[in-house]
Amino acid sequence: MWNKQYSGTFITLEGGEGSGKTTQIPHLARFLRSAGYSVVVTKEPGGTRPGKSMRSILLKNTTDPIDPKCELFLFLADRAQHIAEVVNPALEAGKIVISDRHADATVAYQAFGRQRDLTFIANLNRFATSELKPALTFLLDQPPEVGLARCRNRASMNRLDREELAFHKRVRAGYRKIARSEPDRIRIVNANQSPEKVEAAIRRHAERFIEKRLG
Repeated sequence: MWNKQYSGTFITLEGGEGSGKTTQIPHLARFLRSAGYSVVVTKEPGGTRPGKSMRSILLKNTTDPIDPKCELFLFLADRAQHIAEVVNPALEAGKIVISDRHADATVAYQAFGRQRDLTFIANLNRFATSELKPALTFLLDQPPEVGLARCRNRASMNRLDREELAFHKRVRAGYRKIARSEPDRIRIVNANQSPEKVEAAIRRHAERFIEKRLG
């Protein structure tokens, strides 16, 4: 976290399309609950009632074009509501919050993927999050070609799934650069392996984090 101190702990999972976050989050939550912690699982975008509407606009809309500036501010608006309504109250109550995506996603997708100004987006993120930052982030990393192939097996592909491969390569490069700049917070997990091996790697990192930070 940046400034404000909470009795709870904020954990996020990040990664490109088809990286397996949705599969792994329930496993992590179950492990932490078995260790005796109260856990809240949420996501961005769409972790609140207003956020669900924004998620529909941002991801389900695959026909009407969305200006990149509009896209950026919708993600930030969802984040601001999510922090105020879900994340902060849970942290203040001493719970562990696990979120599927957070501010790193906007840096990776909008700053690197859309090639927008990094400093500008970082400052907007600080404002939208009220300077809250995760204590631990898992980056599920794999070649974008692998993730996109998984996405094609879904019942439906979202708007970001349909972006060109070059966009997804820039997103991955952005995530990896963020991870290199914050090694104390971000654990890179090879997502290009079986879900069982990914789960085991996440659990090992989580166990070390609990031992070191939570006791």
